[in-house]
Amino acid sequence: MTRHACRYLAVLFTLALPPAAHAAGEGATYRATLDGASEVPATQSKGYGEVTATFDPATKRLSWQGSYSDLTGPVTAAHFHGPAKPGENAGVLVPVTAATSPFTGEATLDEAKAADLEAGRIYFNIHTAANPKGEIRGQVTRAR
Repeated sequence: MTRHACRYLAVLFTLALPPAAHAAGEGATYRATLDGASEVPATQSKGYGEVTATFDPATKRLSWQGSYSDLTGPVTAAHFHGPAKPGENAGVLVPVTAATSPFTGEATLDEAKAADLEAGRIYFNIHTAANPKGEIRGQVTRAR
């Protein structure tokens, strides 16, 4: 599947969620668009990617799927970081295995991490050897 097809499916998946699921508290969808310009400081990377995540507030379970392309080299690490607003850096909250694209995973968040996610204070970062502090990054925000 091409990266454009993956993006299209991710958007369709997000749009297909019934509004009642959000209202009933059954789960919320979050997205992050990853690029070098969002890094702090910004990188010149031509890499890009995206992460789509679903959070169930009842179980505190965060499930995600993501993809990336055109990085300077193999992924050395990937994480959800926070708490931080755009333009700020923060520590690792949830390590992610993203050695290949696409990737998936899940984790259970504690109350503080769940609150940071819901408040938009978490970002996703992919690291490479050429950019050990992060090559591409995106703020995780609730999909509308």
